[in-house]
Amino acid sequence: MDFVSIPYWGDDSHLENNWSGSRNQSLSSILAVLAQDPDTGIITYGDSSVRHENQAQVVIEFLDFYRSDTSDNLKYLIFDSKFTTYENLRKLEDNPNSIKFITIRRRGPKIIAELDALPKSKWTTIRVATANGRGRNLQVHEQVILPKGYGKNIRQIAVLGTRRVKPALIITNDFEVSIKEVVRKYARRWLVEQEVSEQVHFFHLNRVSSSMVIKVDFDLTMSILAHNLYRLLAADLPGFSHQTTASLFDKFIDNSGKIIIDAESVTVVLKKKRNIPALLQALTRFQDKPLSCLNNLRFRVIADSSS
Repeated sequence: MDFVSIPYWGDDSHLENNWSGSRNQSLSSILAVLAQDPDTGIITYGDSSVRHENQAQVVIEFLDFYRSDTSDNLKYLIFDSKFTTYENLRKLEDNPNSIKFITIRRRGPKIIAELDALPKSKWTTIRVATANGRGRNLQVHEQVILPKGYGKNIRQIAVLGTRRVKPALIITNDFEVSIKEVVRKYARRWLVEQEVSEQVHFFHLNRVSSSMVIKVDFDLTMSILAHNLYRLLAADLPGFSHQTTASLFDKFIDNSGKIIIDAESVTVVLKKKRNIPALLQALTRFQDKPLSCLNNLRFRVIADSSS
């Protein structure tokens, strides 16, 4: 889960200032929250009515939203350090569905000093797989802490990269999985940041055309819908499931052709393009199917012999 700031060009007197990473500044904007399934890339939840006063409660509202569904697949939540409070983390711990979470603890000077004072023997080197398959060496130190406001022991994993920088402090209520798995799971949180960036640049989410707040909510909904349709398309294209929306558009959608309608069928003839065979393969199950909306004419897609 992550927050995104949506700049707004209407009357901003009622808006709050939020940090916009894409513009590297704090500005009057609408704060929205997105939740993404990292396995499919589908954005499962969006809400553009977040205010500072209820920002920490968003994770609880998300659980209420999920409980209204018949699905009980929600087992893990991953978010950054500013997403909610320790009190709400405890509510996740006490949830009947046993929700596990992974987040980042804020690093105070005292915590950093304690970690700097640790001898090298207290740090363990692990190798975590990266997207390019090469892997990366990290130094980790695990301990159990009792955060104020949480009221219960929690697992903390300090993580150092190959360069000496301040350690990241990962905390989780999952004591069963390995350190490698915890680090790997948290690293996947950056996927939703990538999707937010994609929403901003490809769908122009930071340049919404609306001058009314209610229409900004609609714009966000339509952007999520468009994003999810692209993810469903990617899932049907072997070898392209992890392509970005922009890449999918360039390789498959950004094309032209012609439509031929006769007494029996509707044929879409796409201009020749390098990746068209993969698209035609994905469309095999739809070929020659009758379209009820067009008097049961059969539908087919073929590639033209020229580009």
